[in-house]
Amino acid sequence: MNKIIKIVLIVIGLVATALWFGMPSSDDPDAINSGSMNFMFIIMYLLLAIAVVATVFFGLKKLLSTPGSLKKALFAIGGLAIVVAISYGLSSGDEAKAVADAMADKGATESTVKNIGMGLNVFFILTAAAVALMVLPGLKKMFVK
Repeated sequence: MNKIIKIVLIVIGLVATALWFGMPSSDDPDAINSGSMNFMFIIMYLLLAIAVVATVFFGLKKLLSTPGSLKKALFAIGGLAIVVAISYGLSSGDEAKAVADAMADKGATESTVKNIGMGLNVFFILTAAAVALMVLPGLKKMFVK
């Protein structure tokens, strides 16, 4: 199976190289519509689809075959849902209405502003958690020796 995959990857690499040399110059205003450019996009989408399918398949296979991993995954998903709910709660308020009113001419609604605020809050909370999980064990090792 590995031999077949290596051969397929070599063939894709050779085709991509041939397409690279067949690309139009950057001065051409119609370069995006060239056949070699379109075929390179097709190859990219095909490889991306293969990577996504393989990742989901092997991830689910590992998740369902390892004892206890499904429980851990459900706890992680539940924790993420709690972080999202807390972030949405933090993003609603008078500020969201004020920003939506100020940006109404650009099509902003209060719901859009709340969703953007929620996304930012999720990012900040998860970043703080990641930094804490990296720094705290190092500090513990440094002081507990």
